[in-house]
Amino acid sequence: MSEIWLAAHADPVANIHTFQSCMTLSNVYGQTNHQCVIADNGDLSWPPKLKVYNGTTLSYDGNIVETPTAIVSFHVDTTEPRIPAIAMAAGPYIYVYKNIRPYFKFTVPSLDINQLEQDLWNQAKADKIDVQMLHDMLDSIKSDSDSVPLTPLSTKFLQTAPHQRSHFVSVYRENPLKRQTVITALETLKKSHPDDDAISCLIIGTENKDMYILDPEAFTVLVKQSLPSQPVFLRSTGLYDVDYRILVACRNGNILVMKKGANSPKFCITLNSHPIGIERIGKNIVIATMDKNLMCYNNKIKNLWSIPIPHNITCLAGMDFKAKTFKGVLVGMDNSEVRVYRDKFLVDTMTVPDIPAMMQFGKYDREESTLIVITKSGGLHIFILKRNVDLSQGLASASMGPSPKQFQKLNVPRKTKTFVDQTLREREHGVAMHRQFQHDLYRLRLTTARNFAEALQKKMMPISSSNFAPLKLSANVQGIGPMFRLTIEVMNTSTSHPILGAYVVLVTNDTLYVLEKCYISLPLLVPSLTYTVNTMVRCTSDQGITDAINVFVYIKGKCSPVLTAIIDMPASESMIVV
Repeated sequence: MSEIWLAAHADPVANIHTFQSCMTLSNVYGQTNHQCVIADNGDLSWPPKLKVYNGTTLSYDGNIVETPTAIVSFHVDTTEPRIPAIAMAAGPYIYVYKNIRPYFKFTVPSLDINQLEQDLWNQAKADKIDVQMLHDMLDSIKSDSDSVPLTPLSTKFLQTAPHQRSHFVSVYRENPLKRQTVITALETLKKSHPDDDAISCLIIGTENKDMYILDPEAFTVLVKQSLPSQPVFLRSTGLYDVDYRILVACRNGNILVMKKGANSPKFCITLNSHPIGIERIGKNIVIATMDKNLMCYNNKIKNLWSIPIPHNITCLAGMDFKAKTFKGVLVGMDNSEVRVYRDKFLVDTMTVPDIPAMMQFGKYDREESTLIVITKSGGLHIFILKRNVDLSQGLASASMGPSPKQFQKLNVPRKTKTFVDQTLREREHGVAMHRQFQHDLYRLRLTTARNFAEALQKKMMPISSSNFAPLKLSANVQGIGPMFRLTIEVMNTSTSHPILGAYVVLVTNDTLYVLEKCYISLPLLVPSLTYTVNTMVRCTSDQGITDAINVFVYIKGKCSPVLTAIIDMPASESMIVV
């Protein structure tokens, strides 16, 4: 047993027989803990089943119709609580479960039917052709390599014994011809947001060398792409609405890359052997092959490294230990060992009770880092990664490991460190910062409203709000001192009513300024006309002291001013005597 793993549970008689792609970890019940969902292929003694393990117990064990080929967990909506759905591929169908209840069933689009085959069955239905001729014509279509393949009905008819053909035609000739493919690979692609609980699209690979991208809400086909070979593994990165890349491992040993907007996939890698597993670790692609090799490529499909594995590889799984920012791969071998690799360096080796058939690393129950291993004999083993484990020590002590200086912290510039700290602070305290911002904004609005109400009450607005005397006042000062010209402009903003009896009163500090006119009578104010009055102001101080002049506009018979303006006088220059 390894020093970094804790054996949490072991069930050697769980009788689980399935593939690597038929197991996923998901919070299927919307609770605080995660479950392990397994699509079991079954055996001769029991049918295929959908199993859900919760902790150390089997919480759900239900029969399914067909043998599953893949299973994934994804979100189909934004409703609360955020419960993910389970998509299981079986035959030409995708069964979607939500809360472990049937939610939706999607059927892969049917394939085209050979028109000559359709005509032959139509003639057989109308008794225009005998059974022997129908057999000979269908056999010739099957022998033609360029024609469309026959439907299952015609294929079964060709395999029927001669004395049973007439009975077969009489029974099945009314059945409609249908040619369907089966699903070989399944993957998810985030639609518009990269969050863990964001809505995801489904990516489907079929036996007919086609790949589909499905809308997660309406389950309609968004993208259809033909491939040169049958896909066996699919891995995606990016967002469907922005930009994405889909990595396709084909049955013929080739690796293809499909980009958004591309008319056809790009041929990238030709493997010397068939792939056993493929994982995307960061920006790199790690591939395990049947010739006991583990290799890595970057996004530009450049081979970074390739290392031999001492035993046959049985399964491959990605490992993302977020607590220590450790990303690597788990390699299962036929000598009952599970190895942990980071890049091309061996970090740890663990021995399991039997040959590992498939593995899954992730959040299970309430543990963030759990490894679930299904053995070849059908046993279930659960291992928990120790929380305080230091994987860098194992990496540094490995025989092929890099220098320990690689793991020393870099001297980050102070400005960069400040930016990172501020980013972390905003991420951790985003809600409190938003609430404080809203509080300050409300206080600003309240202060503005109070000042505006006070200005209306004291008639300190440049435009009067009075209904009987709608006036507009503006004033400016000209000169550099000690003599200034004060110009006052008054306009009646009414549309049809003139104003009579308006006058202007000027008030200031008598010790600083002497006004030529303190009282200015205004004529009849006609609507929409501007009336200008002037007065001279002399500054009596040579100390550079300034003050304000208050301008009031009154209407005869009213005790309070209609308008008020405060004019800040500029500093006066000293009088120069030549």
